[in-house]
Amino acid sequence: MTDDRNDEDARNGKEGRAVPSGRLSRLGQFGRLASGVAGGMLAEGARRLADGERPRMRDLVLTPGNVGRVADRLSHLRGAAMKLGQMISMDAGDVLPPELTEIMARLRDRAHHMPPAQLQQVLAEQWGKDWRTRFARFDATPIAAASIGQVHRATTRDGRVLAIKVQYPGVRESIGADVDNVATLLRVSGLLPRALDIAPLLAEAKRQLAEEADYVREGEQLALFGRLLAAAPDYVVPTLDPEFTTERVLAMSFVEGRPIESLVESSQAVRDEAVRALIALVLRELFEFGVMQTDPNFANYRYQPDTGRLVLLDFGAARPVGAATSGGYERLLRAALAGDPDAVRAAAVAAGFLGEQAVVRHRERVDTMIGIVLGELNRPGPFDFGDRAFVGVLRDQGMEMAGDQATWHVPPIDILFVQRKISGTALLAARLKARVDVRALVERQLQGADVPDSAIGTAGAPAAR
Repeated sequence: MTDDRNDEDARNGKEGRAVPSGRLSRLGQFGRLASGVAGGMLAEGARRLADGERPRMRDLVLTPGNVGRVADRLSHLRGAAMKLGQMISMDAGDVLPPELTEIMARLRDRAHHMPPAQLQQVLAEQWGKDWRTRFARFDATPIAAASIGQVHRATTRDGRVLAIKVQYPGVRESIGADVDNVATLLRVSGLLPRALDIAPLLAEAKRQLAEEADYVREGEQLALFGRLLAAAPDYVVPTLDPEFTTERVLAMSFVEGRPIESLVESSQAVRDEAVRALIALVLRELFEFGVMQTDPNFANYRYQPDTGRLVLLDFGAARPVGAATSGGYERLLRAALAGDPDAVRAAAVAAGFLGEQAVVRHRERVDTMIGIVLGELNRPGPFDFGDRAFVGVLRDQGMEMAGDQATWHVPPIDILFVQRKISGTALLAARLKARVDVRALVERQLQGADVPDSAIGTAGAPAAR
């Protein structure tokens, strides 16, 4: 790593920064964050009182200064703390306050990597002190850095080019405390009502994050999706390399590809085809495979211009999709395709998308939102994801309902993860301004029609249930 590269990393906010790995050191980071936020609240409160205002707690928490403090500290901690910040919403611009949207954007874009000494320590623990002798080349500068680990390109002595994902130290051990600390921050901010029981959600978040931090398990999921999509011409899944894979290091074949967001500069036809393939994959995961990769982070997809194929990465968040969940979505989609708002409402409540109290207390708003969705879904021809005019109406109706904390409802865990994947896919489609005949894709999938690969996107993969 050259000095010039270090300087460039520093200017871009991506310089090496050691990950706090001990329980006390991570707790200290949260303590400093709380102190900084509290100081910012006091200063903002004094300013607003001097101006004759009576500020709400939430307004004092979500100041620009505090937003910066939260984003910086969570990106330094990485692990579960940063992951939860990213997971709060993949479509934050439509449903969250602007201040939280800014935090999400910063957490998606900012990724410090481990300094060389810390990387050396981790790899020596996993592979032994002489690990470098096993490689003809190992690039010390990571090609990617995220919330749980960073990725390096390497070439083995026998010529295999690999992508090596190395987990940050202390991530697995700190999951429980990190989740609890982030939840406390959300409570203090006033963004979560105290009466809402999020204990089951927190427990599931801890379980999910623990699974994502188990790289042996992720390797198994990587291999599974490789088999499921072996005959699918639209996708490329890296090949697991068991020789170098441990619980904290995941090795796979290195696959070339451009960031999926780079397609924004491509033709309409290319963008449409890429998004069609993504939506077709989500439908197959939900209704055929019985397993879904539930993290729709844009970094998990890359694109090969020469082949037109999508490279699928990061299967740590792959999880089973139960029959009750897929059945709930099937009933909901069938009702939507039939244009029956009463059946849609009933299916949404039965599956747990909506709480009964929300329908009782806000029937008119619920029906308005259902009507908008049905109108968009049942328009003839491709759905234009770039046209977001209707989203503002849905957001306004949803925010009005969210203001009634008595109707707050936590959907079943499986639905939360599946919906996260669906929402994130829709966000990417909107970013690319794609036009896709979603209705036709859904109809074909539900009917199980025998159609060409080019019409649905994949074919021939065995069911995984």
